[in-house]
Parts: sequence; C-alpha cells; structure tokens
Amino acid sequence: MFRRTVFVLAVAGVLIAGVAALTSRAAAPTSPYTWFAPLVDIERIIADRYVKDPDLEQMQTDAIDGMIDALNDPYTVYIPNAGISDFDKQVRGRYVGIGASVVMKDGEVTIVSPLDDSPALHAGIHAGDTVILVDKKPTAGLSLTDTVGLLTGEPGSTVVVTVRRDGKTLDIPVVRRQIVTRTVSGWKRIGEQWDYMIDPAHKIGYVRLSQFNANSPKELKAALDTMIDQGAQGVVLDLRFNPGGLVVAATQIADLFLDHGLIVKTKGRAHPEQSIYATKEGTEPILPLAVLINRQSASSSEILSGALRDNDRAVIVGTRSFGKGVMQSVIALPSGAGQLKITEQYYYGPSGKMIHRTDDSTDWGVDPDDGFFVTMSDQQYRDMLSAQRDNDIIRPDPTAGLTPGETTEWILTELKDKQLAAAVDGMVGELTTGTWTPADDASDNTTLDLVELERMKKARQAIQRDLDRVQRRIAALSSVAPEDQLP
Repeated sequence: MFRRTVFVLAVAGVLIAGVAALTSRAAAPTSPYTWFAPLVDIERIIADRYVKDPDLEQMQTDAIDGMIDALNDPYTVYIPNAGISDFDKQVRGRYVGIGASVVMKDGEVTIVSPLDDSPALHAGIHAGDTVILVDKKPTAGLSLTDTVGLLTGEPGSTVVVTVRRDGKTLDIPVVRRQIVTRTVSGWKRIGEQWDYMIDPAHKIGYVRLSQFNANSPKELKAALDTMIDQGAQGVVLDLRFNPGGLVVAATQIADLFLDHGLIVKTKGRAHPEQSIYATKEGTEPILPLAVLINRQSASSSEILSGALRDNDRAVIVGTRSFGKGVMQSVIALPSGAGQLKITEQYYYGPSGKMIHRTDDSTDWGVDPDDGFFVTMSDQQYRDMLSAQRDNDIIRPDPTAGLTPGETTEWILTELKDKQLAAAVDGMVGELTTGTWTPADDASDNTTLDLVELERMKKARQAIQRDLDRVQRRIAALSSVAPEDQLP
C-alpha cells in the first residue's frame, strides 16, 4: 500500500502545478482527481494481482514518460532525482572533479586537455596523458562515463590518477574541487590564455561560445574587453555546434552588442506576451560583427543570432540554424520525485518570425545573410573540429602552436574552416572598403529549403532501408517458423 501511495503522489506531483489550468478549461474534468482515477485503478490491480512482482518504480517512470510523449514535444522531459546532477552540470556549468576533458582513444581514456585553472592542470596532468588507474582501480574495460565517475567526487577529497606519459607511469594526486565549465574560447591557446586575434593584420578578433550558462555573459564580456584592449577593429562570434542553454544568458549577451531594439518576444498559452529590449548601459563598442551558425546552432544561439541579424547589428555566415524556439522552465515536483523541464512558450525574433521548427514548418530558425550561405560537408566539419581541438590544448610549452598567416588562406589550409574564412574575408572588405565582401562559393539562399529537403529524403531512405532489412528477416524466419503456427 505504501508503494501505491508513493506512485499516486508522484504522478500527481507532475501536474500539480497545472491543476488550476486543468480546472479552468471547459473540456477538463470537474476535479483533477477524476483524471487520475484510471491510473490509480490500474496500478492497484497490477500491484495486487499481476502474475509476477511488478517493478512499480519503472511503471511510475513509464507512466510519466507516456504523458509527456502525448505532447509530441521532445524538449519536455522528466528528470528523475538520479539525473538531476548531470542536468545541473550541463545547465549551470558546475561539477566537482579534477577539471580535465577526456576522450576514449584506441580503447584507452586519454586526457584531451586540462581545463583552465583546474586541479588537474596545477597537479601536473598533461594533454595526451593516458589514464590507466584511478585510485588504483584499472580503467581498462571501463566506459568513458564510468571513468569520469571515478574522477569526480566530494570537494576537498584527493584522487590519485595514474597516467602513462612517454612510456613512463606517473602517480599524480589531485584534490577535487568544484569546476566551473568555461564556455568562451579563442582560436588557440597561449599557455592557459586564449589568443583571440584571428587576423592580426586587420585586427579581427575571434571568440567561440560553446553553450549558454550562467557564467557565459561575464566570460564573453571579458573576452571582448581583451580584444578591444588589443585594438580589435572587428569581431567574429562563433555559435556553430552551440546547442543553447540559459535564455537569460543569451539576452544578456545580445544586450552587450545592442544599445537599443527588441531582442526577443515570447508567447505561450499560460503566459502573457513578453518582450525583452536592449539597453544602452553596458553596451560594448560598436564594431563590425560576423556571427557563424550552422544546423547545430539551436535555442539560445538562435535568440542571439536572430536578435543581431534582425537589428542589423551583425552579418550571419554559415547555414540555417536548427529551429529550437521553445522557452522552458524546470519545475521541482512537489512530491520530491524529480524535476520536469517543460515547454511553456515559443520565442519570436524581432522580425516576428517564430524560430521553432515544427513538422509542417517551411520557414524556421535563423538564415545567413545573402552572399554568406556557406555550406560544409560532414567531412569538412570533422577536419575543422579536429584542428580546433588541437588548438584548444593547454600545452606545457606556451610557445607551441600555429601562427596566423598574412591572408585568410591559412584559415583554409591550417584550420580547415571555410565558413570562418568567409566571415574574415567579408569583414576585411567591410574594414577596407566599407562593404562586406560576399563569399566566393556562397550558395543562393533559395537553396536553403532544397538542402533541408535533401536531408529529409536521406533520412527517409535510411528508415526505409531499416524497414526493408526487418522485412527480410521476418520473411526468412517465417520460412522455418510460419506465423500462423506461432503461439
């Protein structure tokens, strides 16, 4: 009986915040508890009479997931208590550990780079170290997630990380502490610092924003101030592969670049329409600005790039953004059973365009400016990201690494990044002639829909291949086990 009570209370907790809305709608039951009656009945019968002992906790989770699935909204999700820590790490950019990015390389956990001002960096862990033991526990056979779990722990605790470096084995004690994930970077490292000047000859700065968390506005402002102190005459802001994050961070960053104008408008059934405007106070110096986006630029990336485009503050370079235009809240369930991340509003750019992409959308997201729709293949992106990761490494020798060339040709050959090259070339034209120079190989913006159509056709083909494969297996198995003879 106790388990059934917990189940009922937890399910009720999912919707308790919306009870008032439920009772106010004519189509809703006169009492919200009437809505729960079938769930309670089914849970009670299963708990008392099912042939085997049921997993009531799994039933509870599946019941919640079923309600959410009925919304046909992939962004509304239930976060059980066990997942809150990882969720907070992503959104707030904080966790307790040693502060190092790791990958699985040739079946071994390898340090990509220690993070800025991290315990790993100060303890002497280097990029390229292979982690073979954590507190004497071998990492061989463990997944990357399991290894990271061993490296994280309580603040102030010590973990001994055994690494292999240049054929030698080193035991390195590291004192864990809270790590604040940095979201802003330049084009390469100089020791622990970032080099932001991508084109020293024309004083063009470059800054990459990987996501939007509570620290992002402060980090980006510091990077912009550094560039301005170095005499920057223009800035490239890279939002490619940025999945979004905190909306308030996006609006604060937009306010750094805008001294007036609408940033974003929100609308939702349970909320009055709201508009957020830029203010003059705190605006950074008005320099030419290019913003890089691609199909993986989503959510808060679209708020920011859309606000800058619609207010004629920046030239947008790359490809159309993803189209995730939902405003969400994270609500702790009164039952204590977890949290619900729920879509409450859609957002609209200053032009009035709804950025969210639905199944029947023909226009969504943020589009590049005419002359700056520059595509890159998957392989070109892989090459670009590989070069990027190499330049992100904190190396023992701060003088190591690339040196910018005199023309943007080096961006193509060394950084493998034709979208960045197009942005820098365009800005050089603006700085020298007063007119942005279009990309040489830019596609016409009318091909945007053709690109998405082709992507959808390929997705359909992949699904059809899977269906055909399943059908062939069914046919083969049916030849030895006819379906009409199966129990």
